[in-house]
Amino acid sequence: MIHLRAIRLNPIPAEQAEQFPFNIPAVRHFRQVELTAPVTFLVGENGSGKSTFLEALATAVGAYTVGSEDVERDSSLDHVQELANLLRLVWRIKIHQGFFLRAEDFFGYVKRLNRMEAELLAEIQRVDREYTGRSDTAKGLAKMPHVSELQALRAQHGRNLHTYSHGESFLELFQSRLQPGGLYLLDEPETPLSPMHQLTLLSMLRQMTAQDCQFIIATHSPILMAFPDAQILSFDFAPIQTAAYEELEHVTLTRSFLNNPEQYLRHL
Repeated sequence: MIHLRAIRLNPIPAEQAEQFPFNIPAVRHFRQVELTAPVTFLVGENGSGKSTFLEALATAVGAYTVGSEDVERDSSLDHVQELANLLRLVWRIKIHQGFFLRAEDFFGYVKRLNRMEAELLAEIQRVDREYTGRSDTAKGLAKMPHVSELQALRAQHGRNLHTYSHGESFLELFQSRLQPGGLYLLDEPETPLSPMHQLTLLSMLRQMTAQDCQFIIATHSPILMAFPDAQILSFDFAPIQTAAYEELEHVTLTRSFLNNPEQYLRHL
């Protein structure tokens, strides 16, 4: 399902044209793009503007940021607010399910979840100590709020994330948050993932697009970009252009390197 059909940009005020992020060529020359597939990849070199654009889109959509420490809003997106204000979103169906997830936020997020879990376990142990000699009923009632909160935390975020590798934790968290019919904005989700786990992520994308989910993903991964029938938008051009998988520099360079690594390594 394509919930978000198009993204358009209102005219950039002259006084802002040379300021970030409007001075990024792909942003400066952007006018509109039609989203034609349930999975859209934003690709390009570092600094090309794909992550900045995705952050502005997340702000315009009002997407919840997984990993943000701000409950009401994500202040780390303030730098793209002016760009977000100029974006016009064209919806087939306006939805509220979904989230924005940056791989760089993931590790801090897991640390906070583990800290919350440790604090709840400590409270449960404290009740056990303080209620020594009292009835099981009294002890159970005293522990109930902490036990309930701990169960809710684990139910929402999957099993104990600290028992997994980074890649396993990322996939566990990602899968536990997915809901049918959602719009999901992902910034470089391949960062914590091995090639095998990237294939697992592709499988998740396939399953969730069959349940009316839409994904917009900024990535450097040729593995993820290979998702069947995905739309690929290259930020290496101004304006942004649709690109074919086989023509992407990420793909051709990776293939060339794997076919003949010595050709590249001899220059080190």
